[in-house]
Amino acid sequence: MVELDDTPARLQLDKIHGWLASSYWSPGIERSLVEKAINGSHALGAYSGDEQIGFARAITDYATFAWIADVWIDEPARRQGLGQKMVNWFIQHPSFTGIRRISLVTADAHEVYSKIGFHSLIRADIFMERLAPDYAARLRGIT
Repeated sequence: MVELDDTPARLQLDKIHGWLASSYWSPGIERSLVEKAINGSHALGAYSGDEQIGFARAITDYATFAWIADVWIDEPARRQGLGQKMVNWFIQHPSFTGIRRISLVTADAHEVYSKIGFHSLIRADIFMERLAPDYAARLRGIT
């Protein structure tokens, strides 16, 4: 049985760093940056016994907006609905009740998250972003 827990002391930072450093969205990310991101977020771990098998975090003001980020499931635990379960944990958590907009970005799991109410931006024309130049270049495929 998988347990979801947001106790910060239970997070296995070395494992989380390894996962995120190997991801398509933050390849090679420094451990110190992962720690800083976790410290500024509401982090959630998924555990099988004492072994952490998943991670996700929400960046939020707990009132109007939340951004779900860094959803990662360890390879042996994938394709069992755990990513969806972790994101749904945030949606249903009392601290997130009443939030008007919960967002996330995914390159490959649209179908997973659409099942729990996520959809493409309704007003994409009003959203903007500012990226660090090196990150923007990476996203554009320029090295």
